[in-house]
Amino acid sequence: MTQNFKISGIISEFNPYHLGHQSLIVQTRQAGATHIVAIMSGNFVQRGEPACFDKWVRTKTALSAGVDLVIELPLPWVVAGAETFAAGGVSIVNALGCVHQLSFGSECGDIEALSAVADILRTEQFSQALQVELQKGVTFASARQAALLSLTNQKTASLLEHPNNILAIAYCNALKDINSTIRPFTIKRIGASHHDISLPPKKIASASQIRRMMEQNQEYATYIPKETYPYLASAIQNKTAPASIQRLERAILAKLRTMTLQEFANLPDVSEGLEHRLYKAAKTAVSLTDFYAYVKTKRYTHARIRRITLCAFLNIQAAYTQTPPPYLHVLGFNQKGKELLSLIKQTASLPIITQYNQLRKLSPYAKTLFELETTATDLYGLSTPQVQPCGKEFTQGIVTALCNER
Repeated sequence: MTQNFKISGIISEFNPYHLGHQSLIVQTRQAGATHIVAIMSGNFVQRGEPACFDKWVRTKTALSAGVDLVIELPLPWVVAGAETFAAGGVSIVNALGCVHQLSFGSECGDIEALSAVADILRTEQFSQALQVELQKGVTFASARQAALLSLTNQKTASLLEHPNNILAIAYCNALKDINSTIRPFTIKRIGASHHDISLPPKKIASASQIRRMMEQNQEYATYIPKETYPYLASAIQNKTAPASIQRLERAILAKLRTMTLQEFANLPDVSEGLEHRLYKAAKTAVSLTDFYAYVKTKRYTHARIRRITLCAFLNIQAAYTQTPPPYLHVLGFNQKGKELLSLIKQTASLPIITQYNQLRKLSPYAKTLFELETTATDLYGLSTPQVQPCGKEFTQGIVTALCNER
């Protein structure tokens, strides 16, 4: 029976799961996928903030709306830039050993164009052009686009203006880096742009818009799949959502104030003496807004600074992503996901965690990362409307289509 499987992987945050995600799932099915596995961020996300709903609620929404199996992307790759985020997700998809295609949305919707750019970015000619642009003191994103323009044309370079295109190109490159046989597949992103926060006149709203509606107690049900609404509404009613980084502000500032210069230097994405700005800002800032503003320069974007700040709070070091993710942590599955999980147990090249007693068999490096995840979950509990107790990493259990018990 397994020879008839056509398995697609999706890397996402589902923060929260919305109609754009549903469109990707539907079109992936229409392209022939029999099973879909999602590699999902945990309790923190790439924006450098806590996820609006915890990973178990978001797993429930994904399973209710078309995903079959959810596996967690480990924390150090979650709160990283596009290239590292993509590399972590692709590494896990590839390690499953049975996935046929990687499915993702993009603003252009043209996999040949995206793959062609990925090839250019891998050349020595591009690397040289990039170094020339970086010497001008601009952000990496601006330098990369300018370097691409110097080698191609405006139409091609403009692909790097859009966040989903950038991530799609990173996925293509990550697949090439490990010589994966997984085929990239993209659909054209529809509706609001990635970070648009205006209220949309149509149903396809961005995750940023939906989070904003929730924060302002506005009606958001129109903009999410109806299957997911009960889980989100229940979490909000129980005061476990939406989470906010503002509730963590003093804890983060306290952490920053106690860090040494070397500890700042060990953080991901810290280079060219940035640790000195971080150290000085930590002694001066009286709010996170202050801290971000003190560190901000023409070279470093707010998003990068937010991620660095969150890494400091969660004790994430640059060294953690120097090797690929070392395990497959299952968050949930439905009946088809159960079939898929049975197959993965035969094909996977990494240990699979479905029960926590399996942690004893992990390598020291894998144990370190899982302990990091556990601590992050405990700290996430301080970001919700009602403070959550420690230990939820071990009490929530795998989410299934029938029950929430392990």
